[in-house]
Amino acid sequence: MSAVRAAARVALGGALILAGVSHLTFARRDFRAQVPDTVVDLSPLDEDGVVLASGVVEVALGSAIAFAPERHRPLVGRVAAAFFTAIFPGNLSQWIHRRDAFGLDTDERRFGRLFLQPVLIAWALWATRAPRR
Repeated sequence: MSAVRAAARVALGGALILAGVSHLTFARRDFRAQVPDTVVDLSPLDEDGVVLASGVVEVALGSAIAFAPERHRPLVGRVAAAFFTAIFPGNLSQWIHRRDAFGLDTDERRFGRLFLQPVLIAWALWATRAPRR
């Protein structure tokens, strides 16, 4: 694995761990703004429960991305890409319902945030792909 790809993998893992910890602590309120009403309606969890659960998942996923043995990294990357896809409706809901959080206090900023998700998906897949032999 190239040094650049390894650094990208560890950086993504660290970012996910930080995001997960922020879900569990200092940013819980802001993350609740991203929970779509339909998720709460279809889940046994309230908004805060969804935020806490996703925080735990992000810490676990970030740890797996950063520290998984090489042979497991492609699977971990696909799981991360699926996770980033699964949480996209939260970002979409924040934009549609004009919910302010994380400094995203205009329609333009909330709309712009939507384009980060494909970058995260590509980053996860690229940084964890199997080395060419």
